[in-house]
Amino acid sequence: MQRVAVVVFPGSNCDADTLDAARAAGSDAYYVWHRDANLQQADAVILPGGFSYGDYLRSGAIARFSPVMRAVTAHARAGGAVLGICNGFQILCEAGLLPGALMRNARLKFLSRPVRVRVETTDTPFTRSYEQGEELSLPIAHGDGRYVVDTRTAAELEAQAQIVLRYVTENPNGSTHDIGGVCNVARNVVGIMPHPERRNTPVLGGQDGARVFLSLEARNATQHAGDMRAVDGRHLRV
Repeated sequence: MQRVAVVVFPGSNCDADTLDAARAAGSDAYYVWHRDANLQQADAVILPGGFSYGDYLRSGAIARFSPVMRAVTAHARAGGAVLGICNGFQILCEAGLLPGALMRNARLKFLSRPVRVRVETTDTPFTRSYEQGEELSLPIAHGDGRYVVDTRTAAELEAQAQIVLRYVTENPNGSTHDIGGVCNVARNVVGIMPHPERRNTPVLGGQDGARVFLSLEARNATQHAGDMRAVDGRHLRV
C-alpha cells in the first residue's frame, strides 16, 4: 500500500476528490497542510487542483513558496513520485520541477468540460496502468491551461518522450504541440491539466481517470524513478 500525501493549499478545491480517488485505488492517502514541512513518509505526493492563494500574480506563483514545497522538492529530487493536477501542474512549473509554464487560455475563457486526450508515455508512476496511444475522456476546469515552452524545449520533450498526455480532436486552450501533461526527465514528476479524480467511477460518467491512482498501487510502480536517479543527475534538469 502506497502512502500518498495530498497537499492542501489555501484555495485548493479538488483535495477531497483527490484524496477519495487515491483511497479508492487502495492507497493510504492523507492530507498535508501547506505550512507543514513533513510529508509523513509519503511514497507519493499529489498537488491537487484549485486556485491556490486565489491565483494571484500567476497561477501557482505564490504556492511554490509554501513551506511544504521544500519537502516536495526534496522528495522529487530523491526520486519520489509527484503528481500535479491542474493548479498542481502550475505549481510544479512555477517551482521549477517541470519545464514550461501555464498561461491564459488562447481564447481567454475559463473552460470546464470533458476533453479527449491520448496517453503518450506510460513509464511514469501515474500512467503505467494505461496503454500507450490509449485515448481517454477527462474533464478540464481551467483558465490558465495553455502549456507553453520555447522551441528547443518542445523538441526535447518530444525527443525524450516527456509528453504524458496530448489533446486529440481539439486543442482546448492553445497549448504548444497539443500538450496536456508532461513529466521530468527522470519520469517521477508528472503534471497534467485534466482532472482524473473527476472521472474515476461510473457515477462520475466513467472510469478513464481511475488508473492514474491505480498505477500507484501497481507492482514496482516506483521502480523506474529509482533506476533513473543516478543517471548524470538528470532528474535535476528541468
